[in-house]
This record gives sequence, C-alpha cells and structure tokens, in this order.
Amino acid sequence: MIEAIAFYLLAITAVFAGGAVVLSRSPVHSVLWLILAFFASAGLFVLLGAEFLAMLLVVVYVGAVAVLFLFVVMMLDVDFVKLREGFTRYLPLAAIVAAILLAEMIIVSLAVASGGAAAGGQIVPATADASNVETIGRVLYTDYVYIFQAAGIVLLIAMIGAIVLTLRHKPHVRRQNPGDQINRDRRTAVEIKSAETGRGVSPEELL
Repeated sequence: MIEAIAFYLLAITAVFAGGAVVLSRSPVHSVLWLILAFFASAGLFVLLGAEFLAMLLVVVYVGAVAVLFLFVVMMLDVDFVKLREGFTRYLPLAAIVAAILLAEMIIVSLAVASGGAAAGGQIVPATADASNVETIGRVLYTDYVYIFQAAGIVLLIAMIGAIVLTLRHKPHVRRQNPGDQINRDRRTAVEIKSAETGRGVSPEELL
C-alpha cells in the first residue's frame, strides 16, 4: 500500500515537473523544474529496485548536467522572447512527434507488462549473489555492448560538433602554436639586447 502511494506520488510529481519544464516562461525556472523531475525519476528507480540508476541519475544529471545548464542559462544574455516567436508554427510537427513517442511508450509498457523485453532480451533481476551494479554491468557489457559503444561514439561526435560550431577565431587575438613552442631552440627563444648604461631598454626594442 505504501509502495503504491509512493509510486503514484512520484509519478504525478515527475509528470507535473516535466510539463512545467516546457511551459515555464523563465529558463531558470525550467531548469529547477527539471531537477525536480530528475529527483522524482530517481525515486521511481528506487521503487523498482535499481538503486544504482537512481544514484547515477541524481549524481550525474542533478549534480552536473542540470547545474551546468542553470549556470549557462544565467550567464548567457539570450533573448528568449525572440526565440519564442513563431512557436505556434511548429505545433503540428510537435504534436506528431509527441504522438509517436506516446505510442512507443505504450507499446513498450504493454510488452514489459506481458513478460517480454526490448530487443528480444530477458529481464535479469538482481539476486543475493549479484548486486544491482553487477547485474546491470553484466547485461550492459554483454548483450548490449555494441549499442553501448555506438551511444558513446554518438556522444563523442556531438561533443566535437558542439566545439566546432562554437569555436570562434578573432583576427586580433594572439593564439598559441604548441608545435612552435615545443620545437623552438635557444636561437629562437632567447635574444640578447644591448642596453646603454643609464637608459635601459624601451618596450619597442623588446618586441
């Protein structure tokens, strides 16, 4: 009885927080609602017996990703009013995508409820001999090792693409050349200047 009450309470909180993430006008409020959704989802993982996934969700997403989003949103001077202009034009496409996602979730839920599992695999519960982390690791690195590696490659490509898109070269900014710095010798790194007594060396002569 208590587990059912906790499940419905956490599920309603997660759904409400997820909707507030999208509907909030302030991006800072959206990130805060996102953190609440992560905590509610972590509670659902605990009810399912996946303590490791719950801890991972809190430590990684709440402790790193959400906080990073919050700082980025607060530091960037973005005109969100201009970004919201023409939002209604994308509502039909968004409705189609949402319907497809809802259908997928219903199909997966019915498959799991009927005793099946995704990709033809089997659900391996944690036992007394194997911990939750060991059970997840055994399934992840055996049955789904290629999917796991493919996900890592996709994330690597996304990271490289984000760096390339945000990299800006300013014409009047001096940039380091590590190759020249490593390969330089005494003739190119040191220059002896003759200074007259009592006059010193001017800044123009040092350049």
